[in-house]
Amino acid sequence: MGRGDLTNAEWDRLESFLPPGGARGGRWSDHRRVINGVLYRVRTGVQWRDLPERFGPWETVYKRHRRWSADGTWTMLLSRIQAAEDAAGQIDWDVSVDSTAVRAHQHAAGARKAPARGPSKGDRWGDEPGRSGVEETGGPAGGSGQIGECLGRSRGGFTTKIHLAADGRCRPLALVLTPGHYGDGPQFERVLEQVSVPRIGVGRPRTRPDHVLADKAYTSRKNRRYLRRRGIRHTIPERLDQQRHRKNRGSRGGRPTGFDSERYKKRNTVERAINRLKGFRAVATRYEKRAYIYLGTVTLAALVIWLRT
Repeated sequence: MGRGDLTNAEWDRLESFLPPGGARGGRWSDHRRVINGVLYRVRTGVQWRDLPERFGPWETVYKRHRRWSADGTWTMLLSRIQAAEDAAGQIDWDVSVDSTAVRAHQHAAGARKAPARGPSKGDRWGDEPGRSGVEETGGPAGGSGQIGECLGRSRGGFTTKIHLAADGRCRPLALVLTPGHYGDGPQFERVLEQVSVPRIGVGRPRTRPDHVLADKAYTSRKNRRYLRRRGIRHTIPERLDQQRHRKNRGSRGGRPTGFDSERYKKRNTVERAINRLKGFRAVATRYEKRAYIYLGTVTLAALVIWLRT
């Protein structure tokens, strides 16, 4: 076993959820070696052609990653691990929300204008599709162009932005991609709508945190109304200009928003979750042309964080 490969305990947790192998010539044989090859690439950021020979043909590793990114297999595995952690009472539902900009390499540009090919009739896909956080692209058969592939120009240059919600133990609960110049506040509802941890056994998935923490970028009336409508307590500081406008309106400005400065200190958990994600070099710099493949890369990195925390 190489450095960064799945341990026996981690493989035991994942093996039962993977698509069955050995059928029709053994197309899905040896999942563990292929997953270790994808992990090596996500961790080091090397080009697919430079994968060590011990992982087998690089085309097999890349195509498996592309397929599982498209059909939601990586997201399904992440959901199953989250469900097991929630059943064991290991999820801290004080959720923090934030975003981070990722510099896009020049190789991430130049995707074909035509929509990417979706699953054809002869392809074998995962047995349970997962949730996708890429709404601009609509999945593997979605839009084209820079906006459609979640690429944009910002102060950091050619960038993609990862919006995420993290639990109190610095583990990503939900992921959403947008172009780098998109603001944080308008994506707040989208991120929280992606939080969905299945129950083991009977019951609907858990979608409502106990408490939500976010910085001033999310302090809009729309976001606060959304949280009140769902009955979610929150700690979000109010910007100085908002305080001034509220006071100028007198009684029509409404009551001051509640703010717990001690509880707000816990918001650093999402910053630490971002640091963990960017420890994977293929996440810290985007090389993929297609947004759904990059989302699969980020989801796999989140899966490893959950397995090893």
